[in-house]
Amino acid sequence: MRSAPPRLILALGVLCFAASAGSAGTPAASLTAEQQQWLTKAGRHEKAGWTYLHIEGGPRERGFQHGYLLAKEIAECLRVRRAVWRYDTAMEWNWLLQETARFVTPAVDPENREELLGIVDGLRAAGVVTTLDELTAYNACMELEGYWWPEIKKKMDGRATVVTAPPQSCSSFIATGRMTKDGGVVLGHNTMSSYVEANCSVIIDILPARGHRILMQSVPGWIHSGTDFFITDAGLVGAETTIGNFCGFSEKGLPEFARMRRATQDAGTIDAWCAVMKQGNNGGYANAWLLGDVNSGEIARLELGLVYTALERTRDGFFTGSNVAENLQILRLETNTKETDIRDSNIARRVRWKQLMAQHRGAIDLALAEAFEADHYDAYRGREQPSARTLCGHFELDAEANESWPGVPFPCTGTVDAKVVDATMARHMRFAARWGSACGRAFDAGKYLEAHPQFDWMVGLLQSRPAEPWVEFQAGENN
Repeated sequence: MRSAPPRLILALGVLCFAASAGSAGTPAASLTAEQQQWLTKAGRHEKAGWTYLHIEGGPRERGFQHGYLLAKEIAECLRVRRAVWRYDTAMEWNWLLQETARFVTPAVDPENREELLGIVDGLRAAGVVTTLDELTAYNACMELEGYWWPEIKKKMDGRATVVTAPPQSCSSFIATGRMTKDGGVVLGHNTMSSYVEANCSVIIDILPARGHRILMQSVPGWIHSGTDFFITDAGLVGAETTIGNFCGFSEKGLPEFARMRRATQDAGTIDAWCAVMKQGNNGGYANAWLLGDVNSGEIARLELGLVYTALERTRDGFFTGSNVAENLQILRLETNTKETDIRDSNIARRVRWKQLMAQHRGAIDLALAEAFEADHYDAYRGREQPSARTLCGHFELDAEANESWPGVPFPCTGTVDAKVVDATMARHMRFAARWGSACGRAFDAGKYLEAHPQFDWMVGLLQSRPAEPWVEFQAGENN
C-alpha cells in the first residue's frame, strides 16, 4: 500500500473559502472571534480522491467546523439528494422536510442535534443556507427513502406489499483467530451504491470533548458514517452490509443514523455498542453489523431487523456480509430473499465469500483483504467477469437485470470504494482505503450516459471517478 504525503489545509488558511461558497446560497457571513478560534483546531486535506476532515471539541463546535470546511461539498450533495428524491418518489422535497420535522428531528438526541445545528451554522457562515430539518432528512435519507417511504407508499396506493430494495449494498468480512495470518482481527469492506450519489469520499477524524475518538468513512454533512466503516480509540472496528429485500419501519423508533453515532462515540465494548443500536430500533437501514474488538480479538455479527435481532460472536472464525440475512427469523419473516438463487447478486457474493474464507483459512491479512474486496469472480457464471454478482460490483457492465437491486440491465450502480484494517493498524487509529472501484477501474460518466441514454435523467448529476491508488489514513494527520 502506498501513502501519499498529507497536505493539510488548516482552517485559518482557508477563510477565503467562504467567499467562493457563498455562490451556493447567500453571501458568506463574517466569522465571530469564537468561530475563528474553533476553526484553528480543525482542518482538511485531499488525498487520492478522498477528503480528510479533522474536527474536535463540543458538538456545536465540531458541527461548525464540519459545515464551514465542507460547505461546497455539502451544498452539492444536497442538490443531488433533492433531485434523486424527486425522481425516485415523485414527491416534493419540502413535503419530506415537513414529515422529517414531524417524527425524525424530535427523536434525535441532544448531542447529535447540537452537532447538526453546528453544521447548519457553519454552512450559513460559508454562505450556504439550510435548516435543521433538511440536514436531518439528509442524514436519514437511506432510512427514509428505503424503509419509511415504502410503508407510506403502501398506504397511498393500497397495495398489500411494496418492497423497495435498500439504496446501498456492500461486500464485507471480518476474521480473527486461526482464520488470519497473525491471529488478530482483519476487517474489509466496500460500498456499492448508485453512482449518482457516490459521495462517501470523506474520511472524518472526530475528537469529541466527551466519548471516544472516531476515524470513519462518511459523506459531507453527515454526523454518522452511512457506508459504514469505522475504528475508535476503544479498540472497536466495524462495518455493515444492508439486509436485502427488507420490509418494515416504525416511526416510533429512534433514527438509525443517530443511534449509530451514539454507539460509535459512546461505547467501549461490543456489548455496549450493540445495546445502543438495539435501543429504540426503528427498522430503518436494517443492517448486518460486523464488529471487532482488537484488544480481545473477539468479533461479532449483529443483525438488526425491525422485529427480530440476532447477535453471533467468536474469537476464532469469521463473519461475512453480502446483503443476505443469516438469521432465519429475519430472513423468512422480514425479507423476501430466496437465499439459494445464485443468479442474484446477494446470493452469488455470499457463495463467493464462503469460497474465499475456505481457500485462505489461516492466511488472511491486509493484502488478501484488499484482493477480496476487488474480487471479480462471478460464482453464478463460474468465471472471472466483473458483474453485478462479483464482490467488487460492476452492475453498469451487466446486461442482466439483477433481481433484488436495482432490477434493470446496466444500472448506474456498483462498488465505489474499499477499506481494510487489521488489529495493528486499528491500535494506532489507522486504516487503508481506495476511492473508486475496489479494483481500480475508472468510471467515465459521459461515456456511460452516451452508451445508456435510458438514464438521461442523471445528466448534470452523475460524476466521473478516475482510478485511484490505495492510501492510508490516521487519526490526527497533521493535527
